[in-house]
This record gives sequence, structure tokens and C-alpha cells, in this order.
Amino acid sequence: MLVFILGMADVLRKIKQAEQDAEKQLADAQAEVSKIAAEARRKSVQLIADATDGSVADTQATLDAARSKANEEAEGVAKDGQKIVDAISSSAADRKDKAVAHLLDTVNSQ
Repeated sequence: MLVFILGMADVLRKIKQAEQDAEKQLADAQAEVSKIAAEARRKSVQLIADATDGSVADTQATLDAARSKANEEAEGVAKDGQKIVDAISSSAADRKDKAVAHLLDTVNSQ
């Protein structure tokens, strides 16, 4: 009977050790899960930040291109407008001389 009791004590000790080993493995696994989840969250935040930065950069490039094109078109319109203004000024100068001459003739003939 003494052998049986010593055998049972050994079995109970081994069961207790197995339970402790299982608890340690569970704790290690939970720590690993927490570490993996934290890394996944960090990576997702980084992906979102990178995507946002890329989107902002693309938007800025599009705006810069549109602004450049608009400035080129505005310069073209301004040049065309200046040509028209110059033509009107030239025409007005020619007509002014004729108008003054006509007015002088009219006044002198009276």
C-alpha cells in the first residue's frame, strides 16, 4: 500500500507540473497574441498614413498641374487681350487725328 501511495503522490506531482506547464504555455500564447495584434494595429495605422500621404501628394500634383495649365491659358488670353487693346489704341489714335482735323475744318468754315 505504501508503494501505491508513493506512486499516487508521484502521479499527482506530475499532474500538477503538467498543469503548471499548460498555464505557462497559455500565458506565453496570450502574450504572443497581444504582440501580434499590436504589430497588426501598428502596420494598419502605417498603411493608412502612407495611403493618406500618397493621396495628398497625388491631389497636390493634380492641383499643381491644373494651376500651371490655368496660368498658361491666362497668359494666352492676356496676350490676345493686349493685342486687341493695342489695335484699339492705334485705331483710336488714327481717328483722333482725323476727328481733330474735321473739327478744325468745321470751326474754320463757320
